[in-house]
Amino acid sequence: MGKRQILLILILLVSVAVMVSCNKLLPGLPADDSVLDGPVEGLSGEQNQAFLRGDIAFNDDIFTSSNGLGPTFVATSCGSCHAGDGKGHPFTTLTRFGQSDTLGNKFLHLGGPQLQSRALPGIQPETIPAGATFSNFTPPANTGLGLLEAVPDAILLGLSDELDADGDGISGRPNWIHIPIYCLSRPGTIERNGRYIGRFGKKAAVYDLHQQTANAYNQDMGVNSSYESYNTYNGLQIDPEISNQKVLDVIFYLKTLKAPIQRDQNNADVIAGKQIFTNISCGKCHTPQMQTGPSTIAALANKTIFPYTDLLLHDMGPSLNDGYTEGTAMPAEWRTPPLWGLGLSKNSQGGKVFLLHDGRAKSIEEAISFHGGEASQSKAKFQQLNVADKAKLIQFLEAL
Repeated sequence: MGKRQILLILILLVSVAVMVSCNKLLPGLPADDSVLDGPVEGLSGEQNQAFLRGDIAFNDDIFTSSNGLGPTFVATSCGSCHAGDGKGHPFTTLTRFGQSDTLGNKFLHLGGPQLQSRALPGIQPETIPAGATFSNFTPPANTGLGLLEAVPDAILLGLSDELDADGDGISGRPNWIHIPIYCLSRPGTIERNGRYIGRFGKKAAVYDLHQQTANAYNQDMGVNSSYESYNTYNGLQIDPEISNQKVLDVIFYLKTLKAPIQRDQNNADVIAGKQIFTNISCGKCHTPQMQTGPSTIAALANKTIFPYTDLLLHDMGPSLNDGYTEGTAMPAEWRTPPLWGLGLSKNSQGGKVFLLHDGRAKSIEEAISFHGGEASQSKAKFQQLNVADKAKLIQFLEAL
């Protein structure tokens, strides 16, 4: 064996040793149930490519004045408000203003419904006009949204009880909204007097992820598309600053993010906490299980999901009445937020949690304490639990 061959073998052995050493130092992949991002199972190769394109657009695209930002805005990227596809932080909380009843927003000509609190140099950021009611909205987690979108309207109507016919004090109802012309009705859509059921947003004032995404580009970053082509600064129509394909890629990404995976399902205290959750009637609004219907994405169709929401509006009492509303929702009415992924909230919120629509609650127990209205009976039952049972309930919620 020649010197050159020996040298090559030595180099190869050293390289292998270095690779082995590096692999020992590198952290392993996180458990699937400990992260919120990642695609749903069952996507085709082409669909996985679309997911990756959307992932890059959502998390890597940073907007500046050179590629469409502003002139007034809230954020410079999608991912800055949804780190790891989780909940936002008080620093990324949005302000919505201008509507105090169901008759519409009277401050659209003054920048409503969303406050653009930042601006490019030489431009003044917006301020809340005198006399306008407002509310702060902490960005929600993104995962499982496509599955929620695929739940048929008929199921939501079946869960609603607007007149409290069963006398249990709970009267969830849909938010019937007008939708943009670019929204295509989903399979099984139910229309009523020109209005459709909203299911996204703090007050369920958004019909689907197309509307949500186009609005976010426009109102959060001041980036115009052909879907939302008006400039939020001056109200004028302008040419698109982002392609339709980019918007559609982000929509597909949001639709196909996996649902959060419950942890510690076999833990005795978690099992006991789940039973307590049922016993004190939390599940009457935070509906544990739903079924999706038909979908153009096969991986989302006809699936049993466990989001812990009914996607309906509920009167939550005076403590959560901000005097602001959207669509046909009243000021104290809020859409039941999904609880899946609740225990992972701190991962995107700086190690702490900021719960409810505006992040005012710093713990799950504090969030429960703000519940009123239709949730008053469940809150009272929670407060009557002994210390051990309260801990089991919280442990169950943190496992979601």
